[in-house]
Amino acid sequence: MSATYIYLHGFGSSPLSNKATYLHSRFASLGINLKIPNLNAGDFSHLTLTRQLRQVEALFAETDAPVTIIGSSFGGLTAAWLAQQHPQVERIVLLAPAFGFIENWLPTLGEAESENWQESGYRLVYHYGKGRHLPIHYQIITDVAGYKDVELQRSLPTLILHGIHDDTIPIQASRNYAQNRPWVKLSELDSDHALNNVLPDIWQSIQGFCQATLTQINS
Repeated sequence: MSATYIYLHGFGSSPLSNKATYLHSRFASLGINLKIPNLNAGDFSHLTLTRQLRQVEALFAETDAPVTIIGSSFGGLTAAWLAQQHPQVERIVLLAPAFGFIENWLPTLGEAESENWQESGYRLVYHYGKGRHLPIHYQIITDVAGYKDVELQRSLPTLILHGIHDDTIPIQASRNYAQNRPWVKLSELDSDHALNNVLPDIWQSIQGFCQATLTQINS
């Protein structure tokens, strides 16, 4: 049975991001179709973690094929929760995953701006995929608050690749996550949140990780 491979882009990104297009071409060179859903779903302003989970689930709900998910930032957090909820997901690769999403985002806004966002409902954020600022509803915060990182306890092969110069999601978030989860391998890279300067290294790590897992499963 052919495995399903899925890439989940980050918050404010798109299927045309540097990482998405690079990894799609690398998988294609191996004859593998890397599925890359548009998680903006035509309505970025009302994006939530729950909505992303439901959207991606639909990609593999009608097949029993094993699933490998690669997720970047908020897409990485989504991948971790999909793996927690679906045994069909056999391995995940997380690129600068957004663990501690609220704790890492809200303090950067300041108390006054956070309160204004909550009261008004919307605030503008820069959308890299669109190249302009777009409104995002506060429900992304109330929704993700219901997902506690500590509950991510399913033991499955997990590779985290995180830049040591990341000032969006500090690498300590991934260090904390990996500390008490022996099934998690953390690779620290000389990069920032975007990881654009280490794409060949990421691809090499993904290849080795997936091949090693397949060998283990088939042995």
